[in-house]
Amino acid sequence: MAEVSFIDEVCSVPGGESIRSCIQCGVCTGSCPTATKWDYPPRQAIAMVRAGLRDELLSSNSMWFCSSCYACTVRCPRDIKPTDIMHALEVLAIKHGLSTKRSRTPVMYQCFVDSAKGNGRVYELGMMIKLFLKTNPFAALKLAPVGLGLFLHGRLPLKPSRIKGVGELKAILNKAKALGGAK
Repeated sequence: MAEVSFIDEVCSVPGGESIRSCIQCGVCTGSCPTATKWDYPPRQAIAMVRAGLRDELLSSNSMWFCSSCYACTVRCPRDIKPTDIMHALEVLAIKHGLSTKRSRTPVMYQCFVDSAKGNGRVYELGMMIKLFLKTNPFAALKLAPVGLGLFLHGRLPLKPSRIKGVGELKAILNKAKALGGAK
């Protein structure tokens, strides 16, 4: 069986379908407020998909630094949604087990998903504890006053609340995974 090209793989992920319509004008990169932080700014990331540079791109910080402001999308002369393409690249990076140490976003996404799967909704305190333990435990000290204020105002429960039917939710997620969905 022939290997699927990187561009075909991106097109198969929801949000990545329009990548072939890109004319490489650079408006996306010029509009992006975070492009200077990216290893490969939006225009270059799209060119890398076309060139088949899967591992190099998916191991970069590029798609993780997209702030989802949609400035690129509203300015694109071809009505492409570069933000959605970046989200498709995030899905593929997770699928292929590729990430970067220069962004905590992939770890945060996984902590969020794990919390939602376990409780049927996000348990913020547990998610943040897990995130800080996996990334930088000392960074939590800077946010301790915010956490304490939230707790004192009843906005940060110590115990998670679960939805009814969390078992059914897990069954749905497992079925989606078996049908080829993301982790």
